[in-house]
Amino acid sequence: MKCIIIDDEAMARAIIDQLCQQTDDLDVVAQFDNAIEAIKFINKNEVDIIFLDIHMPTFSGFDFLDTVTKDVQVILTTSDPQFAIEAFEYPRIKDYLVKPVTLPRFLKMVEKLKAQPKTKSAPAPAPTSAPSSSGPEGKELYVNIDRRLIKIAFDQIFLIEAKGDYILIKTHDKNYTVHSTLKKIEEKLPESQFIKVHRSYVINFTKIVDIEDNSVLIERDVIPISRSNRPELMKRLNLL
Repeated sequence: MKCIIIDDEAMARAIIDQLCQQTDDLDVVAQFDNAIEAIKFINKNEVDIIFLDIHMPTFSGFDFLDTVTKDVQVILTTSDPQFAIEAFEYPRIKDYLVKPVTLPRFLKMVEKLKAQPKTKSAPAPAPTSAPSSSGPEGKELYVNIDRRLIKIAFDQIFLIEAKGDYILIKTHDKNYTVHSTLKKIEEKLPESQFIKVHRSYVINFTKIVDIEDNSVLIERDVIPISRSNRPELMKRLNLL
């Protein structure tokens, strides 16, 4: 079975790779220190199993699971056992390995994979349509930065990214870090230009360069598209 490893720690990737080498059933074809690069690989290559770390900067293992559309089996690898219940809400997750992973536990996981047929993940439910609105009036918004109100034109914004208790607003000229939530700023943006494509991203879809499978290129940024948000994005585009 063809496998890839996604973990931001080099030592953790090396350990899983070494464990895979001790079984004839697993062939590691690629390793990644971030989930975005892994998504690009999966879109173009056949993969049977993904060893996936949960805790990764900017784009977590759960963000990855919400984004990937291909039918593939996932083995979570993490030093934190508290996410076990949440993890098994995803049908494609077949096992949960707590670091440090031992050989006996790893071999038990392999036997479990061999014993069960590969099942297709259930499609994500379509998002509930919100009442349509014309969006806010005006052509700009004001953000509070260091006790100053900075005016940002909507046309200059190409994406907004959630970063914990802050959001990062990216524009053509500069980036702004603002203490706010993605939900709050989404209410201030015109629907004619902006759409949420992932739980961590809102984009100005008039700035899209191209779309490939489950990712979109905005300026020079590759942004993931979650399965639940993709249908609404496709509706908004002027498709030929």
